Amino acid sequence: MEEKIEFCRGGGCTAKLGPGVLERVLSRLPKGKKDENLLIGFDSHDDAAVYKISEDTAIVQTLDFFPPMVEDPYTFGKIAAANALSDIYAMGGEVRTALNIVCFPEKMDLNVLGEIMRGGQEKVNEAGGTLAGGHSIADDSVKYGLSVTGTVHPDHILPNDGCEEGDILILTKPLGVGIIATANRVGEVSKEAMKQAEESMMTLNKYAAEIARNYEVHGCTDITGFGFLGHLHEMMHGEYSCRIFASSVPYIEEAYGCAEEFLLTAAGQRNRNYVEAYVDFGGISFPMEEILLDPQTSGGLLISVAASEADALLEELSSLSLPCAMVGEVIQKQEKEILVQQ
Repeated sequence: MEEKIEFCRGGGCTAKLGPGVLERVLSRLPKGKKDENLLIGFDSHDDAAVYKISEDTAIVQTLDFFPPMVEDPYTFGKIAAANALSDIYAMGGEVRTALNIVCFPEKMDLNVLGEIMRGGQEKVNEAGGTLAGGHSIADDSVKYGLSVTGTVHPDHILPNDGCEEGDILILTKPLGVGIIATANRVGEVSKEAMKQAEESMMTLNKYAAEIARNYEVHGCTDITGFGFLGHLHEMMHGEYSCRIFASSVPYIEEAYGCAEEFLLTAAGQRNRNYVEAYVDFGGISFPMEEILLDPQTSGGLLISVAASEADALLEELSSLSLPCAMVGEVIQKQEKEILVQQ
């Protein structure tokens, strides 16, 4: 009997190693000679590397790949590509080229691979980039993603730790896609909720980033595998604290009920272990805690913008198809880094 290869075992950014494990490993790597043109590297916990090549141009480099979190190969290709492209937008850059990263079982139908790559190609095209090649290996399970190169002016980089006291925090996509995708694999969410999650994951952050460029944005990151609170912790970088308004945080409605039923991800629990020492949850419900910790695949941008421009930015962002909201504010450093309120 031919061995059956399962396409969707649970993937996306829930498949990432936990932030605590990565931090321990990266801290032990030997440091090479410092390159003054490397403006942002792995030691900054940022979304992508930035390397200056002239006075007005720097290249932005990133890569991301993972196993499928949805059953449809074409949809998976779109999501994986949108997720990889997102890091360029989070740095304030524009997409230039992309390379496919493919792991695929030799026994699986090649039409499946074709659909994955078709979805990825469409998102690269939508981003205005060029798919320039790639690399593939035979593997026992499917994995797909992109290595992406973008450009940004060295003076217009948006680091994740550039926030300032008084800034307003704006989130451009709903949370909860990790919980929804997990619950979907055991048939515990509606088709409507899964469709909402898929549409969110397939949407490029290109459009929100283009709007944000017109405002006084001090810092930006995209919410992915470390969850809202994990990426927020990196954003505060030990210099500031923030106040988060839980009732304003957008999320996919059915994710709350799923969390009540303990339909959770292992990655979400790794995120809790990593970040909970920095968080005062302020008495919010357990399901809401889990939504804030939920690993996101191709999540939204978390933008730290000057308070004087926050209303105007949010109004313009509201023209997009996904819910955007003011979710908090940056404050002077407190005993706890993240103060969550109802």
